[in-house]
Amino acid sequence: MTVDSAAPAARQHADRQVTRYRAAHMVAVGMLAALMAAGYSVFSLVLNYTFQTSSYDLVIFDEAVRSYAHFRPGISIVKGLHNGFGPHFSILGDHWSPILASLAPLYWIHDSPTTLLVAQAVLFALALPPLWVFTRRAFGGGGKATAAAYLVSVAYMVSWPIGSAAAFDFHEVAFAPVLIAVALERLQAGRLRTALIALAALLLVKEDMGLLVAGIGVYLAVARPRQVRRQRIVALALIVGGVADTWLATYVLIPAFGGRASYYWAYGALGRDAPQVAVHIVTHPLGALRLFITPGIKLDTILWLLAPFCFLPLLSPISIAVIPLLAERMLQDQFPNWWVTGYHYNAYLVIILACGGVDGAARLGRWVRRARQGNRARAGKPARNETDGSVSTVGLCAAVAMCAVGVYLIPRFALGPALHPSFYQRTAEEQAAAAAVAAVPSGVTVEAVDRLGPHLSGRDTVLLWDGDGGTPVFAPWVIAATFGPQFTFHSVQEQEQRIALLQRHGYKTVFDHGGFIVLHSANAAKAGPDAAKAGPGSAGHGG
Repeated sequence: MTVDSAAPAARQHADRQVTRYRAAHMVAVGMLAALMAAGYSVFSLVLNYTFQTSSYDLVIFDEAVRSYAHFRPGISIVKGLHNGFGPHFSILGDHWSPILASLAPLYWIHDSPTTLLVAQAVLFALALPPLWVFTRRAFGGGGKATAAAYLVSVAYMVSWPIGSAAAFDFHEVAFAPVLIAVALERLQAGRLRTALIALAALLLVKEDMGLLVAGIGVYLAVARPRQVRRQRIVALALIVGGVADTWLATYVLIPAFGGRASYYWAYGALGRDAPQVAVHIVTHPLGALRLFITPGIKLDTILWLLAPFCFLPLLSPISIAVIPLLAERMLQDQFPNWWVTGYHYNAYLVIILACGGVDGAARLGRWVRRARQGNRARAGKPARNETDGSVSTVGLCAAVAMCAVGVYLIPRFALGPALHPSFYQRTAEEQAAAAAVAAVPSGVTVEAVDRLGPHLSGRDTVLLWDGDGGTPVFAPWVIAATFGPQFTFHSVQEQEQRIALLQRHGYKTVFDHGGFIVLHSANAAKAGPDAAKAGPGSAGHGG
């Protein structure tokens, strides 16, 4: 072999090595994402098996996606009747989430609420590859950056916001992490078109995602160095477009589908509408700040959001993007569920904070590098040709800390029960619930206790056994309970009174065991357009 032919051969060998290296990591990251999807699928399915899922909200989404699968506009009878909108209510009148229609083909394969639980786990896991790429690039590539990317990925996998979301049924938030991760990674790479596509899709997840897009616009407006061409124009477009989208979805699209723009308005302490709230915040900033962190549970939630990422998001402008959604939750004074670490709301923020933590660590690494160079210059020593060594070293240390904190927090939050064998077994009460479900035939309309609805929804039309309002719906079948206050009842006495009322209307007991009672009336009015006699109920968990 001549010298001239040796060089191309060496380059080809090096290219093959790089290709194999990339392929190996693609496989490894894919396996990690598959592990995450499988783990959360098992977690959610066990929760469903042990009757820890509920009609509010799993059946709501199940009925809506089933409606989409039959080419109807996302109808949820359980939502419509309980909240006073009528039996033909589309959930697009509750939240602007047309992206849910993309799940309809899954129901052609397996028509069941469990399909949504598995889909949610997969969607959460799909955010992992772009997060891995974002992290590795932020820390400069190389071995340390690659190791850090895996550690940050694990920190996201076990993060409590994802665990809390998976522990609370299914929600549209399932789409948010992957779309946000793609958008931030593509912006980091300078690939504006793909980032804008991901952000446009994000606007279909929920009406307030426009606020998040506007937050990303603010981040781009202040970010240095610039990441994309015409960054200031793009930032302004995202801010204006995001706010306009939230206004359009809330005040035009939701009412067009039978909802009310003011349904989730909960800012009475600040004003009657958005302009009044904005003026109040500007004219009384200290009062708004006090409301933002009181009661103390609000501040606790904010600190817990930052703690898994070692408070490094505070060093990154990326974290600006979480402020609009945090303000939306913490400035309201009517829905305490919005303030806490439970439920699904924090899953909208976790990817932004993860990327903010990575970017914050990278910035810290660059500050360390500049400090070292300054010290050498002041000592009269020659400057070292140090590029990203400090960044990757600091990044790896930060990633180790994030992963360790994430694993340490597992027992404290929603994933903790899964560490105990009892989590996977039904209690005597849950076995009685399964027997009550088995006592109801397929293809009927049934009012059911909140926790039993998901076990009926795949084969029956499910309504909520409802304590709100006055007159019950009088469905042909009812599964009631005589122990502990059930969702929307205030006491066991109310539940017993409701059962007595049904019995006075001719309902017969066909099952009575373990505190569950199945009632049936062959002459009961079937649920239909004229059956919704109950007045408007509560807003459930507050959206």
